[in-house]
Parts: sequence; structure tokens; C-alpha cells
Amino acid sequence: MQADARLERGSRVQTPQSAPSLEPDPELGPDPEEDARARAKFAALHGPALRASGVPERYWGRLLHKLEHEVFDAGEMFGIMQVQEVEERESEDEAARDAREKPNPGGQLCYKVIVTNENGLQAADPNSIFLIDHAWTCRVAHARQQLQQVPGLLHRMANLMGIEFHGELPSTEAVDLVLEEMWKFNQTYQLAHGTAEEKVPVWYIMDEFGSRIQHADVPSFATAPFFYMPQRVAYTLLWPLRDLDTGEEVTRDFAYGEADPLIRRCVLLPWAPADLLDLSSSTPEPADEHYQAILEENKEKLPLAIKPAVYPCNHIFKVYTDVQQVLGHLSHPRFTFTQSEADAHILYHFSHLKDYRRLSRERPSVLLNQFPCENLLTVKDCLASVARRAGGPEGPAWLPRTFNLRTELPQFVSYFQQRERRGEDNHWICKPWNLARSLDTHITKNLHSIIRHRESSPKVVSKYIESPVLFLREDVGRVKFDIRYIVLLRSVKPLTLFVYDVFWLRFSNRPFALNDLDDYEKHFTVMNYDPDLVLKQMHYDEFVPEFEKQYPEFPWKSVQAEIFQAFTELFQVACARPPPLGLCDYPSSRAMYAIDLMLKWDSRPDGKRVMQPQLLEVNFNPDCERACRCHPTFFNDVFSTLYLDEPDSCPVTRLV
Repeated sequence: MQADARLERGSRVQTPQSAPSLEPDPELGPDPEEDARARAKFAALHGPALRASGVPERYWGRLLHKLEHEVFDAGEMFGIMQVQEVEERESEDEAARDAREKPNPGGQLCYKVIVTNENGLQAADPNSIFLIDHAWTCRVAHARQQLQQVPGLLHRMANLMGIEFHGELPSTEAVDLVLEEMWKFNQTYQLAHGTAEEKVPVWYIMDEFGSRIQHADVPSFATAPFFYMPQRVAYTLLWPLRDLDTGEEVTRDFAYGEADPLIRRCVLLPWAPADLLDLSSSTPEPADEHYQAILEENKEKLPLAIKPAVYPCNHIFKVYTDVQQVLGHLSHPRFTFTQSEADAHILYHFSHLKDYRRLSRERPSVLLNQFPCENLLTVKDCLASVARRAGGPEGPAWLPRTFNLRTELPQFVSYFQQRERRGEDNHWICKPWNLARSLDTHITKNLHSIIRHRESSPKVVSKYIESPVLFLREDVGRVKFDIRYIVLLRSVKPLTLFVYDVFWLRFSNRPFALNDLDDYEKHFTVMNYDPDLVLKQMHYDEFVPEFEKQYPEFPWKSVQAEIFQAFTELFQVACARPPPLGLCDYPSSRAMYAIDLMLKWDSRPDGKRVMQPQLLEVNFNPDCERACRCHPTFFNDVFSTLYLDEPDSCPVTRLV
């Protein structure tokens, strides 16, 4: 291998003759007390994040100075070496090895960052921490639009990734290539505060200097994203893990923190292709210890055994709630509101309760709107695990094949590669464990994208429904739709489950096709949180006859029977085992859940075409605005069924 000696500098580099000292100068320097106060304030504000990232405290003082004065002095210490491969490979094994070791994927030219300072670099030097600027920052949902609209961005990203790009206007082909290759360069961070939208992970690509730093299993440097709050600007910090001599390479671990060799192999797939076809893709239900760990992680304390509360048949229940829709619409004469939690007979909380033990000990007769361990239903990775009790390691027919990216990444990679080899559809949808409204949810057939999404927040990946049952909208065409049912769980033992007879529909705004995967209005149905999107409304009693008109061989009664059977099986397996392996049999608990589902085309063994329900998620405390608007008695019906045990007068169907 021959190296071209041309060196480049970082894209935003300042090179003063000598780095300023943080030691206060008696004549020119800052006031020592003011300097100490600034350092203390910086440590109080950013210390937790710096410690979590492993940044040694010896660098904090110089880091503060560089942040305040925007000192980008990496150019004094490092250079970028362009490496041209000229040797011919001697064997296929060597070719495969070179592919794994190729430093800079995406182009023919390779780059390395090396120490160019003639004195080398000392890890003990407080100045040995460097700021790396970010060339592009975005949320994934906005990436295509930014590449198309931000002047110069597509050119810069194509050059950085080694993609040939000609012409002035962004072409679809060039944009698609950048969107595919960016997963070899992306890094991520997540804001801890703000709205749900603001907490969606941010992805960024370091500038040309940072993006040229290559991987090593034993790296010479560490990096970490850092959000400087006074300026509201994000940087990447770079600091050495050991002393380096002139000419030594700057490297970082692309799989930092992953000790398991198999997991590391999967995480490094975007840069080092590997074949996992021989690995089993089977995903049996996790061991009991997995659920115990979740209970401890949630800090949930299980209740003591109690006897069911008994109230007179004419009792007036005092309800304490922070759910505005309940406050605005519960009007049944057997319920009244109280502002005192201590006086309430029913606690109807918006958030999850944690300390059931204390409540069961101090107030065993107070009724609740939730069950201990209900996260087994409402958190997507737990839902998939529990559902395997009904369908085995592959999961039941009513749930898309789902993998937990934190614990089942190798199995997913194997399954993806097996499907790829067989020529089967390989579109997947990547979702956070516990966010709703399609936030941070992405559809892709790019394996690298799915692997990298694992770094941003806990996620599952589910097989995307490539053959959904569509609904003909006269104004648009044949679109995706999903259905929301409200289920009411009155008891775990005996299992007592109802479903509200009214259901709700959501529609996409554009005709469905397996393309334009980042076109939200084509692939998603949640339109009611964005005022700029058209919201198609249709009542269930309008939908049913229109559905049967479009699919006369599928009467809705039969379709709904399959849906209800799926609900029944889900709750049976979720309540079959003791907590924390199943929902807790707490006599004072009641709960309302929303189940979102779609229908897909499937074939039975005899070749008959069928509509197979696909459960998407189970939601605790769902938004019931539409239910209250269209059916003013909705919460009266819910409370009558759950707390009065009077379902006969309500529009509900008993499932179990």
C-alpha cells in the first residue's frame, strides 16, 4: 500500500502560535475568583454529562476555555493523510480482509488522521482535548428535505462520503446515495428535556476532520458528543487514551462499550461486512430473570396480597384524577370528583404508579386505573416477548415478527440476511420501546440503518407490513389505514376483559406503495398532531358498509371476530404467569388500554386468501378526545364497566 503524503486540515481550525494558559495572569489574566466561579458553574452544569462520557477532569478547564472562545486547534496537532490503494490483492481471503480493514468506507480513496505535531501528544497535558465541529445535524425524518433544500449540503456530504456528484441541482439518485451511506458516518445524541418531539434523537456527521478518524478495536482516542448549553451548540470532544508519537494514527472504537464479541461483530457490520447466516434467528421468550430486571429497572414495588374492596350497590365514588378528559366528560351520578387524593375511592392517574406495596398496605380498598407490571403489554419489546407464549419463538400470527435490538441483534441480523438470500421482502420498521404517535419511527430496508438506530434509544425492529389491506379513499386512492379499539381489563384472576363496541380509524393521505419510505403521509396514519396535515375522519358505522362494499367476500363481523380472538389470546398469555412475568392479580386494579392494529393479506395452508390482524401496540391512558367528542357517554361507559361492574347497560362486548 502506498500513501500519498498530501495532508489536509480540519474544516474549522484555528492555529494560534501558542495555546493560552488557564492560569490567571496577574496583569492580563482573568480575576482568579471569577475564573474559579466560571469553572465551578461549568462543572455544575456539564459535569454529569462529562463524567458519563468518561472525559477526565484534568481536561475540563481547557475545555471551558475552548468552548467560550471557539478554539478549534486540532490543526496544530493532527493532519489528514490520503491513502491510495495500489497493491493488487493476492487472494480472495486477502480481499475480504482488506474490505474489513478499509478505513474510510464510501469511496475509493482512504483517509487516516495522524499526529503531525513534532513533539507528539501527551495524554496528561490538560490541553489535549479538542473540539470537532459538526458538518450536518438533523433528525432522520428531515434528512431528505435538508439535502434537497440546504444550499451546498448535498455537495459537501457527497464529497465527505466519497460519492461522485455532478451537476448543480440535487438529483434523487445522489440524495438516495447519501441517505444510504450516511449510516457509516452518523453519530447521535438525545436531548433530555423538552417536548416529546424535541426528545427525538438527533443525528449528526462530524466535519471532514472528525469523519476521517478510523476504527480500531484498541483505539488511541475517545470521542463523545457534547451539548454546550450556554451557546446551545453541539460538538464532539476528542481526547487521547495514551501518549502518541508523531506519525501515529488517531483512531476510535466504532463499537465503544460493546464487550460481547458477537454483538461487536454485528455493530461493526456497516464498516466490516460479515456473514451471520449460520447463526440461529430463533428468539424464544427471555428467561424469568429478564422480567425481574425490568421490574427493578422500573423501580416498581409489587403490592401485598389484599382482599377485594366491597362497596354498597348505591355507593357514590369519589374520583381523584389528573386526566382532563375524565374531568371534562365523566358525568355518571355514581361518581363525583375530589381534589383530595387522600379522600378518593378511585385514583385515576395519567402516569404510572410505582409503589403498589405502600398503597396496598395503607389504602387497600382504593381502586386504581392501572395494573402492576402492565408494561408487559404497553412497552413494545415486552409485548413481543410475552406474545411468544402464544406463538412460540417466531411469535403469533397476529403480531409482526419483532426483535429487541438491544438483546436480539445477532438473531435479527441473521434473519435479515436469510430473507435477503431467499429474495424475500426485507422492509422493516424501527420503533422506540415506549414512544407513541409514530415519533422516532422509521421504515427502511437498509440493514446498516437499523443497526445504527440501536445507538440512539432503546428500539425494537418489526417486519413492515408489505401487503396491507388497503381502503379506497375517493379523494386519494387506495391507502393504508389502522384501527384503534378500547379494551377494558377489569380483573386478572379471573380474567375479565371487555372491548368497547365503537372503534376508531386513521388513514394515510397518499396511495400506498413500497417506495418513498420517508414519505410520512404515504406510510403512516397519525395525522392529528400536525396542523399542516389533512386529517381524514370516518365514523365506524360509515366505515363498515364501505369496507364490505370494497371487500364483499370479507364481512366485517368475521374480520372483527379474528381481531377479538387476537385480543383474547394476548391477554390470556399476559395474565397467565405471576408477576413480574405477567400482569399482577391486584384486586383493586382496573385499566383501559387502546390497541392499534392493521390488517394484512395472508394465505392459509389451503391457499385461501385471508385478512390477518396485526397488533401494532397497546397504549396506557390513550388520547380519548375523539371518543369523547363523538360519544359523550364514553367515560360513563368506561367507569360503569370497570368500577360499577355494570357492563350490560354499556356498548361493550365481553371477550373473556
